[in-house]
Amino acid sequence: MSRDKTRKVYVVGHKNPDTDSICSAIAYAALRTKLTNRPHEARRAGQLNEETQYVLDRFKVKVPRLLSDLREQIKDVELKEVEGIKSSVSIRTAWEKMQESNIHTLPVTRAGKLEGVITIGDIAKTYMEVYDSTILSKARTQYRNIARAVDGEVLTGNEHSYLLKGKVVIAASSRILMSDFISKDDLVIMGDRKDAQKCAVDMEASCMVVCQNADVSDEILRQAEEKQIVIIRTSHDTFTAAQHINQSIPVKYFMTKENLVTFKMKDYVDDVREVMARKRFRDFPIIDNKGKFLGLISRRRLLNVRKKQVILVDHNEKNQAVDGIEEAEVLEIIDHHRLSSIETMGPVFFRNQPVGCTATIVYQMYQEAGIIVEPVIAALLCSAIISDTLMFRSPTCTPMDENSARKLAEIAGVDVESLAQEMFNAGSNLKGKSAEEICFLDFKQFTVNDTVFGVGQVNSMSADELKEIRKIVQPHLEKARTNHGLNMIFFMLTDIITESSELLCCGPDAREKILSAFDLPEDTETIMLKGVVSRKKQLVPTLVGALQQ
Repeated sequence: MSRDKTRKVYVVGHKNPDTDSICSAIAYAALRTKLTNRPHEARRAGQLNEETQYVLDRFKVKVPRLLSDLREQIKDVELKEVEGIKSSVSIRTAWEKMQESNIHTLPVTRAGKLEGVITIGDIAKTYMEVYDSTILSKARTQYRNIARAVDGEVLTGNEHSYLLKGKVVIAASSRILMSDFISKDDLVIMGDRKDAQKCAVDMEASCMVVCQNADVSDEILRQAEEKQIVIIRTSHDTFTAAQHINQSIPVKYFMTKENLVTFKMKDYVDDVREVMARKRFRDFPIIDNKGKFLGLISRRRLLNVRKKQVILVDHNEKNQAVDGIEEAEVLEIIDHHRLSSIETMGPVFFRNQPVGCTATIVYQMYQEAGIIVEPVIAALLCSAIISDTLMFRSPTCTPMDENSARKLAEIAGVDVESLAQEMFNAGSNLKGKSAEEICFLDFKQFTVNDTVFGVGQVNSMSADELKEIRKIVQPHLEKARTNHGLNMIFFMLTDIITESSELLCCGPDAREKILSAFDLPEDTETIMLKGVVSRKKQLVPTLVGALQQ
């Protein structure tokens, strides 16, 4: 299966989700998954209100996960999958692995967790900076690695033990001089001279590297075995063996392990690019929250980052959409609001119908595709229509909305009237909520010319409850307006029974604009809008008209 077929598509509503945006996202994600065999996942762009929470709880549906930003993340980039090496591995083995895989960086891991990284630059430095003849013992180098570095074979001794003391010396002098500079535990590189071999054994060197495949007598082998001296024989000459021997040092001696620059899968590509620009490394390790190594990422790979793919439901206005929408690939928009400001890179499937609820369109799409609506999905779509049309009382409600809701109620086995009563009661039950929370429970932001305004709404079947809400919300509106950088805020206290809304206004000219828009007398104290229950169809269009004049 191609990677594109397994890539997830997010289906998401607006930032202050209502029942329609959540339920339509869940239902449409299920429909698209069935039609395309590709995973579509419903997400939410903000906190749920009480009504929506009630609906999901009642029909035992999991709350969609939060999607707060659509910018590309490291998880959208194809990582370079590299197997980690142990810190005890020689730099020669590390170099060979790099050549084999054509890479410049290797992760050093232990039980899958990242311990450090070794780069081609680190290995090059070992040739430029190693002047110390005791470096092999300081680095606790294994004899097996030394044999491999010089392309030799171990004739006697424990190849798994380590050079822990002593220096590296080359036996090029006479036996008398050699005894002055060879000490106990040294590693001695020598040619085919028998006296040099004898001297090294007598001085109790820890390791002898015999070059040019020279013979080693049985007597020397026996003495070496008694004294636990490792003898390695190689076809190289002493110069080449001396040159290669540093390749046996374990990578842990040269790897970078302090101040490692690592990233996580959830990190945003923009932030990662910024860090990369300040660092000289070519590749950077990606780890999970427990420090487990997942792969490498390079600057070049960031160029191939794939945009997140998303379907928008119940909105098409940029300031209502998830942050980073401009960096995502919008595949579809399913909506029932006025056309607004979402710009897309390429053509998209855009379905916009003048109905009271996005869920009505989604139900239509199920019917058109010949897909049976399952009872739980039917219950969610029915709830969304009840919510958005205030149980068919809103002027936005069309015969198609009501017919759809009643058919869906039959499939779901629910009673429309009692479901509506319970939903609205849950939605207006704001006990324990702060003024800020109530203000932004159901809130949408709009821009007209240079004016940015927001409209919040609470629906209730109880006039007394609306009075209580007014007491909490009204004193907070100015603070909410300035905190959110808005020119004006309007708040609708909608009485479902009387089909009217009291409007609270805040901001310079806000009150004047409303009085003018609805042609109300200047001395109006309480702005009571009879028959106005719809933000989308009644309040916002009238207000936009007044602001455009």
